[in-house]
Amino acid sequence: MPKRTKKLPDAVYRLHVELEHVSPPVWRKLLVASNISLSALHAVVNEAMGWNNSHLHQFILRERRFGDVTMPDASELKLKDERKFLLDDLVGPGEVLKYQYDFGDGWNHHIKVEAKLEPKEYFSYPLCIGGARACPPEDCGGPPGYENLVASIKDKTSEEHDELLKWLGGHFDPDGFDVNRTNRALRGDY
Repeated sequence: MPKRTKKLPDAVYRLHVELEHVSPPVWRKLLVASNISLSALHAVVNEAMGWNNSHLHQFILRERRFGDVTMPDASELKLKDERKFLLDDLVGPGEVLKYQYDFGDGWNHHIKVEAKLEPKEYFSYPLCIGGARACPPEDCGGPPGYENLVASIKDKTSEEHDELLKWLGGHFDPDGFDVNRTNRALRGDY
């Protein structure tokens, strides 16, 4: 997780991050320093969504791909080093950046820069200011697997009901989202 500093950024972007191909939508509203590196943005999005950072990822902007070039297989993906690119050098208000996480499950995120704002001295950034629904569990099979998982745990007569609940640790609320818990995670307060 990127460290928070007391120094105010010059500007803040309000981002709307939404998981694609999942209904009802799973989304987060984030405030981040406009000059955040893509590497730090990866950590913020991963934490805010609820992923555990155990899979490859990449950002896509038009034909350009950015990611962690130190990861195995990164050279095959022809990634640009995400540590060397700042968000405000690539996009501005109204523009969209794609974020892919876990290439096997295929979690695609739509990141829209909604606005460029003046920072508030009583906030620390990054900050989650809203969201809806729980992040799907890691390794559940992408959007189709997640849809099956939710249907199976809601249907007590499903053959997979008990097995999936056990795999999930006994409980999963797909509608659950806690902005305070998310901000504690963004601060590193566990």
